[in-house]
Amino acid sequence: MDKIYVNGMEFYAYHGVFPEENKLGQRFFVDVVLEMNTVEAGQTDDLTKTVNYAEVYNLTKKVMEGKAVKLVETLTETIAKDVLQSFPIVMAVSVKVTKPNPPIAGHYDSVAVEIRRERKA
Repeated sequence: MDKIYVNGMEFYAYHGVFPEENKLGQRFFVDVVLEMNTVEAGQTDDLTKTVNYAEVYNLTKKVMEGKAVKLVETLTETIAKDVLQSFPIVMAVSVKVTKPNPPIAGHYDSVAVEIRRERKA
């Protein structure tokens, strides 16, 4: 299966378990990988035969900047579900949401949740 990567999307949002996260907000990074057949798009140069990357960004933005949730797991599931519902050509999607500065004591680069979901037959 071919893959389209929409990587490094950055959003400022108010998700988290702790009240200060919901009040102050923080940065999140999102990567989305679409698994689909890109042969026809590649051979015809026709945008209608693929997924418009701007639409993937806008869908992701709507989830990330929408209603606050507690868990990064909820964000990844919602984005994956919305991608599969919005783009019938996509057979599977991987979503990774990275929280670079969660309020956890210690030294680390970030925390992240990554999932892969397939279209149900």
